[in-house]
Amino acid sequence: MLPSTDSRQASGPNAMETLFDLAGAQRGKVVHRAALLAELLKPIDDKMKHTNKRVTKIEEAPSGQVVIHFSDNSTHTVDAVIGADGVRGFVRAHVLGADHPAVNAKPAGLWDCRALLPMAKAKELLGEQYFEEDRQYGFIGDGGFFMHDVLDSGETVQCVFSIPTDASWGENEWTRKIERADLEKAVEHWTDTPLKKGVVEAMLQNPDLKAFVQHHHSVDAPTYAKGRVCIMGDAAHCATPWQGSGAGQAIEDAMVLETLLGDVKDASQLANALQAYSDVRIERTQRVIHSSIGTAQLMIGRGEGVGLDVDKVREAMPPRWGFIYGLDLAEHKNEALAKFRAM
Repeated sequence: MLPSTDSRQASGPNAMETLFDLAGAQRGKVVHRAALLAELLKPIDDKMKHTNKRVTKIEEAPSGQVVIHFSDNSTHTVDAVIGADGVRGFVRAHVLGADHPAVNAKPAGLWDCRALLPMAKAKELLGEQYFEEDRQYGFIGDGGFFMHDVLDSGETVQCVFSIPTDASWGENEWTRKIERADLEKAVEHWTDTPLKKGVVEAMLQNPDLKAFVQHHHSVDAPTYAKGRVCIMGDAAHCATPWQGSGAGQAIEDAMVLETLLGDVKDASQLANALQAYSDVRIERTQRVIHSSIGTAQLMIGRGEGVGLDVDKVREAMPPRWGFIYGLDLAEHKNEALAKFRAM
């Protein structure tokens, strides 16, 4: 399901013209990340959750099991490991090898910052007309993209602003403080509309506004599994957020893993199950990575041969989502099972 989205131009002769109006027969629901995580964790027994643990080493035991070493000097011996430890976690390095060219995520050449506003303030700064319906709005500007969503049953508005990084950003710099001057420079090429000023003022409602560099696994990993160890989510396929599919890909990973592990009859089959998971997931997830960064260029008005041409943007954008939302989930699971059972 897609959120109800209105996408508009923020620069050029067609400024404020609607590019896409995606109402959708099956409307999705936009939720704050923290609220989603809280709901996902609710069913898990507290005895099964061990927070503030960082993996430092993984090794195979003589029994075929896996020994996990943590930074607090504790160890756990398990039948298998599913590494969901994020873009800066350890498990990817174990699976690929610490020196593999795909082991580290690379800066994607963009940063974004976020602010949460009370609904009344958002209406004041951005315009009442954008809140007559509970939907998402996005604005493609010359060198930047702004969007806002309604959260918390209409009480809160989430604003996100993203632009390309410049030469002042260091290769290993993940975040920095953002000031008014940074925002004003970011929109300097936007058409002079009320929205242009509103974007700056809306973002400054966050008293601790920070930019975060977007990273992605630009070099494709050859596998997501090694023996009884595998990686999923951002640890396997970190993508930029431009197609809203990063969390969705992690959920698909979990679906395929659940399907395969439910078919395992003995621990000796675990390595094959994890390899089947990798085989069926790797092409799709890496396609999302590459599609997302291409979409980013379109959404900041810098698509090659497209720029801010309204007709070309309308032609180029829709096909980029078809393969994501067109996946037959049942067939995807059956493909994974067929690969596993053939091993």
